[in-house]
Order: sequence, then structure tokens, then C-alpha cells
Amino acid sequence: MGRTTIADVAREAGVTKATVSHALSGNRPISEETRAKVLAAARKLDWAPSQSARALATRRANAIAVVLARDPEVIANDSFFPAFIAGVESVLAETETALVLQVVQGREAEERAYRTLARGRADGALLLDLRTDDWRVPFLDELGLPTVLVGAYDQPSPFSCVRTDDAAPMREILDRLRAAGHTRIAHVSGPLDYVHSAARAAAYTEAAGSDELLREGDFTAASGRDVTEELLALPDRPTAILYSNDTMAIAGLSLARSQGLAIPRDLAISGFDDDHLSAHLSPALTSVSSDPAARGRAAARLLQESILGAEPRTEVVDCNVVHFRESTGS
Repeated sequence: MGRTTIADVAREAGVTKATVSHALSGNRPISEETRAKVLAAARKLDWAPSQSARALATRRANAIAVVLARDPEVIANDSFFPAFIAGVESVLAETETALVLQVVQGREAEERAYRTLARGRADGALLLDLRTDDWRVPFLDELGLPTVLVGAYDQPSPFSCVRTDDAAPMREILDRLRAAGHTRIAHVSGPLDYVHSAARAAAYTEAAGSDELLREGDFTAASGRDVTEELLALPDRPTAILYSNDTMAIAGLSLARSQGLAIPRDLAISGFDDDHLSAHLSPALTSVSSDPAARGRAAARLLQESILGAEPRTEVVDCNVVHFRESTGS
């Protein structure tokens, strides 16, 4: 089969090639019904216009952006980001679109970064590390920068969103641990102003019936070790700990073993995000694979649609899978 062309899209949508071009460029008034038909046909045929030709016609940057306001150490040690970026890049490569990645420190720097993007450095942005009350959502709306939210954001928003269910795997792990006889189960969360950390913590608290053993970490190995030390020093210490990422879980596992505890006999441990090393530890770490590459692909495609004028929509990516391993006795 030959390469899909604009003529194929026009035929599928039942419009002319000129209408397809106008619907994608936004240079001529097109009804929302017609634009939706064109975008649906393009998605069905897995077609995108030549990026160089589209840029010439629309004066776009041929780039999308990700701005991260995180400690570089966390980014370097977290398995989520490389896989997510790989998923994004796999979609952008189809249209020779560049990815602008910028790490910033503090709100003022983040605001400057988004203002620069909106002035023409990028055509749109992927918004990660969503907060429960995120100032960036109305700010990016005010700038008029096409944006896709990555996370279970529940506040009003004018943007498309890629969501996953972070609560279900927490409940599944807790159920398994209870069935194994554990009653003192702790949770080391990520920063609780992040929507995904809050969702996991809420699911834990609801299932556990109490937040007595909930502790807040920051996704670093140091916080995993420090919080584990605090929990193990309790007069009635937990017999199981759920961590919100594998970096903290591995640090906690190491600390527990240094105190003479056997895993999982004395302490069951689970992580989240299923780092590529987790299955090869001794004991192998129970964790939740969250397929960040799939989320990256979905987010990139939604952003491409948004840049072309599509109506905002939410896509749920069903990708969280619990892998029970030796660290929980499974």
C-alpha cells in the first residue's frame, strides 16, 4: 500500500483537498463539523501533513515543549521520564517535529519559559507533574498555548487530558497484603500536591481506613531511606510499606536489610513505576508498571490534534499493571 496522501484524507472525509488544508491550517473559516470530520479521517488513516509544508503555510515552530520544574536528580533517577519522552518522540518523528525540553527552578523561571514558548518557540506544550490546584492551567490558557494535561486533573480545564487510574493498583496491592495477614501497612507517597500522589494516597487511606501510617516523601532515594527509618522506629512498626516510586522503595529495602530485617518475612515492600532493575533485585521488587511510553504517545497525538484546532477531549490510558514479586511474598 502506498503512502497516505491529502487526497486520501479528503476522500475519506467527503471533502475537497482544499478543505482538508484549510481545516488543518486554520487560515480559512471552516465549520466545527467539517473540521471534526477531517481530523477523524486523518486519525483513521494515520496521516499527518508534511511538517515543513505545514510550517511554511502556518508559520509554526515545528516543535512542542515539556517544561519540568523538578530537581535534576529526581529526573535523572526516575524511570518515568525517559520512557515518557521516548513515547512522545515516537509520535513526533512521524512528522519531523522537534521536542523542546527545559528544566527550570522556581515559578518565575517556569513562567518565563512558558511565555517564551507562547511567543513562537513551540506550537504547544505537554503539562506534567500536575498539582491539585495548578496555577499553570489558567496561565497557559491565558497565553493561548495549546496544551495537553498528563494526569488525573479534576479541576475545570480548557485542555485535552491523558488520564490513568492510579487508585486501582494501590487497592490491589493492599488487598493482597491483607490476604497475606498484614494489618500494619504504611504508604510513603510522593509530594501530596501532585495529583497522582494525592490519588494514590487517597486510595491508600480509604482502603487502609486510616492515615496513621501515611508519610510524604519526595521521590528521591534519600527521602525513601529517611521515611523508612522513621517508620521502622515506631513502637508498633509496619509489617509492609507501599512506596510511590521504585527509587524510594529500593532505598527503603536497603535500609530495612541493614537493620537486619528479612524481606518479605519481616517487612513486605512494594514500589511504583516498575524500574527496569526492580525485577532483578534480590528479592525482586513488587511494583506497578505504568507504561509511560504509551502515555507519551497518547499525549503527543492529543497535542497534535489540539494544535490543529480539535475540540478538547480526555483519553484514559489503561496501562497500570501490578507485578507481584518476592518482596511481598508473591
